[in-house]
Amino acid sequence: MADNSLIAGYDAVLSDLDGVVYAGPHAIEGAVEALQRLDGVGVQLAYVTNNASRSSETVAAHLRELGAPATAETVFGSAQAGAELLAASVPAGATVLVTGSAWLAEQVREQGLVPVLSADDRPDAVIQGFDPALGWKDLAEAAFAVGRGAVWVATNTDMSIPQARGIAPGNGTLVAAVAAATGRTPLVAGKPEAPLFLTAARHLNAKAPLVVGDRLDTDILGGNNAGFATAMVLTGVDTPQTALAARTQERPTYLVENLDALYRPYPEIETADGVSRCGTAVARVNGNTVEITGDSTDLDSWRAACAAWWNARPHEENATAPVLSWTVTAGG
Repeated sequence: MADNSLIAGYDAVLSDLDGVVYAGPHAIEGAVEALQRLDGVGVQLAYVTNNASRSSETVAAHLRELGAPATAETVFGSAQAGAELLAASVPAGATVLVTGSAWLAEQVREQGLVPVLSADDRPDAVIQGFDPALGWKDLAEAAFAVGRGAVWVATNTDMSIPQARGIAPGNGTLVAAVAAATGRTPLVAGKPEAPLFLTAARHLNAKAPLVVGDRLDTDILGGNNAGFATAMVLTGVDTPQTALAARTQERPTYLVENLDALYRPYPEIETADGVSRCGTAVARVNGNTVEITGDSTDLDSWRAACAAWWNARPHEENATAPVLSWTVTAGG
């Protein structure tokens, strides 16, 4: 019997971590088991993360503790992607001011580049990644070098980072400080830019990867920017409501409950004459309203609503939420 599961159309999964594999210190229910099944259906697995301060082996070890299949070679962070992006932008042996962790400096060395400690060394480039020990003097050195014309790469531009005590400033705030001082904008390797996803796919030699994430503004946007199919899971940050309202660049190819849904057929969605159908759900757009006949707890209703709204609004530069009008079906 032919395999008609969603994952059957792809040769690799590029998975986000927080909100997809785990939430806090614990694995999301069913996620580990779903990841373990990928090898049995001939699908490769890689993890993509914006974290630039932890080594790939450290991340892989944490995943293995949860029971997920992982090695250092299957974890792709923005430090590695940033170093590779930098290596493509400067000659071999170029000097690089590393504003970030020891792991980031190691990645730079692996690309045949030479880390230096000061802007006085007249570095050819600056690479900037998060490290909690960074201070004003480090940012000043980066600004001096960037201001003199050094090639500038940022591993990622996350504006916040979750910590045990709350939300703290992320690498994006540090990058913004250097940008404000120099008037320049860096090349960015991490989500939502394409290089991190392209790096992972290239190392896997994957021709048809599926990007799986829980955030529209990083995972889905980044996968779309890389030209890959994207699946948004509902185990993390974003919801069917935010997916429906998403701007065009952040709209996922698939909307699924969790990783286990990759092994089930994805329902066919038909749109004709302004009406979208998915399963027993029907949706149509009337001005700024999406009229839905279906059960609001049934994901097919949201899939139909997305298809109808996105078809009516194909070019949205900003998130735009429609008014929802529900006609509940029998038993809904």
